[in-house]
Amino acid sequence: MTRLGTSDLDVSRLSLGGNVFGWTADEEASFAVLDAYVEAGGNFVDTADVYSAWGQGHVGGESETIIGRWLRARGNRDRVVVATKVGMLGVGGLDNLKPATIATAVENSLTRLGVDHIDLYYAHQDDLETPQEEALAAFDALVKAGKVRHIAASNFTAARLTSALRVSEREGFARYVALQQHYNLVDRSYEGELSAAVADAGLSSAPYWSLARGFLTGKYRPGVAVESVRATAASKYLDDRGLRILAALDEVAAARDTTVAAVALAWLADRPTVAAPIASARTVAQLADLLPALELELKADEMAKLTAASDPTAS
Repeated sequence: MTRLGTSDLDVSRLSLGGNVFGWTADEEASFAVLDAYVEAGGNFVDTADVYSAWGQGHVGGESETIIGRWLRARGNRDRVVVATKVGMLGVGGLDNLKPATIATAVENSLTRLGVDHIDLYYAHQDDLETPQEEALAAFDALVKAGKVRHIAASNFTAARLTSALRVSEREGFARYVALQQHYNLVDRSYEGELSAAVADAGLSSAPYWSLARGFLTGKYRPGVAVESVRATAASKYLDDRGLRILAALDEVAAARDTTVAAVALAWLADRPTVAAPIASARTVAQLADLLPALELELKADEMAKLTAASDPTAS
C-alpha cells in the first residue's frame, strides 16, 4: 500500500478504472472484475459522474450505480477507497465547478454509490469561469460535513494547481491531495513543470490512460487487427518510438515472466510522485494481465531500459 499524498488514504499500487462499467462491461462482468481486483489485493476504485454519458442512451452515472450495487452486495465499503469526480457532466449543466454544481453533483454521486461519504472527490477538469475561492469553499464544506474525506484535482495545469493550493492555504480550506493526469510510457508530457508542482506540494499523482488506451498491453502490433472501441486511438502509437517501447517491454516482461501491461504499469508506479496508475478492464481475463502490477517492482536497470526506450527526445 502507498499513502496518497498528504491524505490518510492508503491505496494499492494499481487503481481500477471504472469508465467501462455500464458501458462496455455490463453489471455481471463489472461485478466479476471488481471481485477479482479486490481478491488480488486492490483497494482503489476510480470513477466519475460522467461515466458513461458518451454511450448510446446513457446520461452519466452508470458506472457509479454499478459500483454502488457491488459495494452493497459485497458489504465491503470499508475495504475500498472510492474516488469519483465532478465538473465534466454536461447533462444537467454539471460541467463546471460552481458551488451549486458541486453541491448537487455530490448528492447525486452519494446516492448512486449508496455511501455516506466519498473517499476522494476530484475536480474533474479546471473551470476558469468560477473563482477558485468559490469552488474550494464548496469542496471544503463537503469535507467539513463528512460527505467527502479528501479532494483532488484532475486535468489542471501546474499554474492552476499551485494557485488552488495557495488559495486553500490562505483561506484555511481543504486542499487538493492528489492530481490525476494523462501519463504513460508513450506520453511523458507530465514530466517537468506539472510533476514538479505535484512534488513540491507533497501531493501524489494517479495517472489515467496509463496503458495508452491499450497500446501498452502489447496487443497492438504491425499487421494485427484489434477489435476495440479504442483501436484507432491506440494504433497511432505504432511508429518507430512505439515499436522501440514495445521491444523494451517485451524484453523485460519475458525476463520477469509477466505481462507487457504489468511491466508498463510497474514502470509508471515507480516514477516520481506516482502513487497508483489507473487502468480498466472489461473482463476478468483482461484484468489478469494487469494484476501483477500490484506487486511487481522493477529493477533499476529495467526501469532505465524502459525510460531510455521511451525517451521522447531520442531519434
